[in-house]
Amino acid sequence: MSFAVKTTAFSEGGVIPKKYTCDGADLSPELTWADAPERTQSLALITDDPDAPVGTWTHWLVWNIPPKPATLAESVPKNENLDDGARQGKNDFKRIGYGGPCPPPGKPHRYFFKLHALDAMLDVKAGASRNELERAMKGHVLSQAELMSRYGR
Repeated sequence: MSFAVKTTAFSEGGVIPKKYTCDGADLSPELTWADAPERTQSLALITDDPDAPVGTWTHWLVWNIPPKPATLAESVPKNENLDDGARQGKNDFKRIGYGGPCPPPGKPHRYFFKLHALDAMLDVKAGASRNELERAMKGHVLSQAELMSRYGR
């Protein structure tokens, strides 16, 4: 078995329902994972849209996610610090937490939910940027799982 991330909200390669976008309630989808490497101490999630007109657009940053239970609930609060010890960073909407798909009209965009299994807890302050998170992750990634979906207007 290999490290994998999934959701019941939509299928791999499928369309993201409006409730998880700026056209709906803008809720984060529930994510579950399986087969994280044995040495996993924490997980980090980066959700982005590589098809954005300005270049890759970051929609969500979460780190220090406990490996167990192997789930991130739907509608994660948009707080810097979560009850389970996880921390959230600033997305490219300049807000903390999940910012759902909100592409301009035209061809649907792809959204990647990239979950990284790490061999450490990260000493990164809540509210950090993607660059700060990625620098802290260097040398600590044991494995990566990815889920891709689409949304268009």
